[in-house]
Amino acid sequence: METQNQTKNAIILAAGFGMRMVPINTMYTKGMLKVNGEPLIERLICQLRDADVKDISIVVGFMKEEYEYLIDKYDARLIVNSEYFEKNNLYSLWLAKEKLKRTFIVPCDIWCKENPFINASEESWYMVSDMVVDESVFRVNRRREISVTSLQKAGNGMIGIAYLTQDDSEKLRNNLCSMVDSGEHDNDFWEDALISEKKFALPARVVSASDAVEINTYEQLRDLDAHSDHLKSDALSVIAQEFCADEMDITDITVLKKGMTNRSFKFSVHDEKYIMRIPGEGTDQLINRQQEADVFKAISGLGLCDDPVYINPTNGYKITKYLDGIRCCDPENTDDLKKCMKKLREFHELKLKVSHTFDIFGQIEFYESLWDGTTSAYKDYVQTKKNALSLKAYIDSTEKEWCLTHIDAVPDNFLFYTPEGESDEVLQLTDWEYAGMQDPHVDIAMFCIYSLYSKQQCDNLIDLYFDNNCNQLIRTKIYCYIAVCGLLWSNWCEYKRKLGVEFGEYSLCQYRYAKDFYRYAKELMGA
Repeated sequence: METQNQTKNAIILAAGFGMRMVPINTMYTKGMLKVNGEPLIERLICQLRDADVKDISIVVGFMKEEYEYLIDKYDARLIVNSEYFEKNNLYSLWLAKEKLKRTFIVPCDIWCKENPFINASEESWYMVSDMVVDESVFRVNRRREISVTSLQKAGNGMIGIAYLTQDDSEKLRNNLCSMVDSGEHDNDFWEDALISEKKFALPARVVSASDAVEINTYEQLRDLDAHSDHLKSDALSVIAQEFCADEMDITDITVLKKGMTNRSFKFSVHDEKYIMRIPGEGTDQLINRQQEADVFKAISGLGLCDDPVYINPTNGYKITKYLDGIRCCDPENTDDLKKCMKKLREFHELKLKVSHTFDIFGQIEFYESLWDGTTSAYKDYVQTKKNALSLKAYIDSTEKEWCLTHIDAVPDNFLFYTPEGESDEVLQLTDWEYAGMQDPHVDIAMFCIYSLYSKQQCDNLIDLYFDNNCNQLIRTKIYCYIAVCGLLWSNWCEYKRKLGVEFGEYSLCQYRYAKDFYRYAKELMGA
């Protein structure tokens, strides 16, 4: 049986990337964000120590070096989550499972006005806000029970701080182990281990929304401390200058889906919505921004995409209008594919010209050179590369209509939307970063490999583009492009992996395309 004089400990979860903190998410780790000159995590640690909680473990990952000084300053223990990019904080807590006893579990991004750990109940609890928010699926009843509602209903804001007794810690540890062992919960929050049949295992501890604030976004930090040192952002300075606005007038800052090359966020200024692109990790090595600007000049006014409101060929910052109700091409929907291939064909038939080329074989070597002398993770890479490069002779022997080619003509970059006041959808092609002079049939290959298509699906897409009139020579050439472009993006993925960015199944599939379509191409050549 537990007694009040048993020692309590704490686990602080601080491994996450904090994507929603755009545009400062790559500059600072959330636990080190300052409010009134004090890092969030230091305030939490001091509040824990004031409550006589001295045994403190911190699970770190992104910018883990930022936390190292806490070992000396507060005698904290660091636990490293090396998989923070691929897995959510359920995995982080699992790494600290041996520390689950009479334990406070604390997110690093919480600011509490008063000390939440002093005079805390000896029974287990989970802290929630008295504020009802639209995005919450948790609702507290009069008995302090937390139930899971449907997404259509608003619920209490979940603060994230919890206290668990020894018995409840044991149950949580068992659930964490089962979930991690299953391999099906990489994207789950640790709280998911407390949910069973739409019931939450811990009672609620309800606090005022002004007493405990979770800082998930740039605007939440700005609202809490408008003078925080961490509000400085080149991106927002550009927006303010471009729109002749004060930075405080930039609102509704929301992260969009993370792209494979860039990070983008939506914002509002002067009652209009826009998207700003910020180049991703290592992008300066991969993309020539001046060439991208030249492409936008070539396609301006042709209705292929919305012309940028702002583009900087030096750092790659780009601002475009935000389109409401937008959807991407569904690569499994035949009607979508027909429209996209028609749009792609019409673009190619314009036969636009720019002064630079996208050299596939040169880029294969270039991406490999960025590995800094290390070898491929694939044991048969040398032979796979040799096979893919051998296809160049066939590609060079075929006739081509050289023109501006998108290169990244993948389903996510075909955007459907309905303009205000109209009933019919409009189709645009976005993300022209890699575009250059090339054989336009490369775009067909790129669509296939990004969609992770089977051979049958690749053949179907080829038939759609050519209206069922593709001869064997061209089909063989496209197979060659699928193979060499698979190797190209596999090498790209290996470079990004060395920067700590993983793409899971996508990277494995690209390597398979290099191997499988080399074989398919050779079979057609011999037919």
